Amino acid sequence: MNNPLRLGVAGLGTVGGGVLDEIHDNGKLIAERAGREVAITAVCAKEIPNQQDVSSFKWYDDAMELANSSDIDVFVELMGGEGGIALASVKAALASGKHVVTANKAMLAHHGAELAELAEANDVSLNYEAAIAGAIPVVKVMRESLAGNTIKRVYGIMNGTCNYILTKMEEEGRSFKEVLADAQDLGYAEADPSFDIGGIDAAHKLACMTSLAFGTRTDFNSIFIEGIEHITLSDIKNADELGYKIKLLGVALATPDGIEQRVHPTLVKKGTPIAEVGGVFNAVGVSGDFVDDIMMQGRGAGAHPTASSVVGDIADIARGIKVPVFGIPAKDLKPSKRARMRAHEGGYYVAFDLYDKPGSVACVANAFSDEGISMKMIKQHAPVETDGNKATAPFILITHNTEEAKLRKVLEVLKNGDYCANEPRMIRIERF
Repeated sequence: MNNPLRLGVAGLGTVGGGVLDEIHDNGKLIAERAGREVAITAVCAKEIPNQQDVSSFKWYDDAMELANSSDIDVFVELMGGEGGIALASVKAALASGKHVVTANKAMLAHHGAELAELAEANDVSLNYEAAIAGAIPVVKVMRESLAGNTIKRVYGIMNGTCNYILTKMEEEGRSFKEVLADAQDLGYAEADPSFDIGGIDAAHKLACMTSLAFGTRTDFNSIFIEGIEHITLSDIKNADELGYKIKLLGVALATPDGIEQRVHPTLVKKGTPIAEVGGVFNAVGVSGDFVDDIMMQGRGAGAHPTASSVVGDIADIARGIKVPVFGIPAKDLKPSKRARMRAHEGGYYVAFDLYDKPGSVACVANAFSDEGISMKMIKQHAPVETDGNKATAPFILITHNTEEAKLRKVLEVLKNGDYCANEPRMIRIERF
């Protein structure tokens, strides 16, 4: 075999610890499959971890020093963060001719094209399988296996925390707030869960997938982002009654007007593959002209699933496999032209409480009719009077295909009218 491929690992948290475990436990297997020994020679972290024995590795206090060190061939960045030391050390490693493996989706979403140019200028690899959907080999499939396909759409459940919360709300009939607290206790959600439940984490991943799919520069700022904070237990139950489940999806597709990128709660039909992905699992779908539709499913986070993708990227470097970062040379990546939100094929779900008084339903019908929106399904529950207030009735409807701009005009009319007891809630419907 050749000389060992020497790794410098920056960041010894959950994923970094998993990488150390996998290389320790399966080092012989990795060497056999990669044709070369893979060895960690140096590490860097804010503090020495209690749960890991790092005594056999050279210790660095400074990630920049590790990135520039002659002790390593590959800089493995597992610190996280859009910029700061993570970005600076990755740039330093690439500029000094070292390969880089990272799980940092935020950094790639904001600086992907710049880093791709730097990697290719220095004839080194920048691999990031672990940045998207944990153990699922999304990057390899899109930039290698589907290289002969024109991609039409990429989509998926890209955040396990949100999927866990929505699944538990559906299965156990508990509120968003209650399930979020459980997710935090179990370690599925951070103490500050805003990046997860607000859709930011999923959007970071979608930005990378969009570049892979359509040959564009990463453009995080063009993504429409809406989280799950406002999803109620009533919405979950209504969706169930209507034959749907609610999922937080990331979707990117090519349109005549440009690339549409969006992350938002979505109603998906029960029985479809994406609807049946529950708990902390992720799923990614790709639609191509020669493969039609494919879907990949697996654990989207966690020490060992994510470490598996990191080690897979390292094995490719050991084999001498090097492909363009986003599937085509960085110089050929096109600027991303943002497309407006289009007319959704599956229509929209709208829910609100309607005052029980003559003419209320007619007013609602007129508001939709004025914008040329037809209703596919209407469901109204019996009116309820609470604490001496006016009786209200939950009113749920699903529209036929329409443009979002038209629907938003209707929602504004409903909101400002005197027949709705609360602000209408809208959730998009996607067909798969």
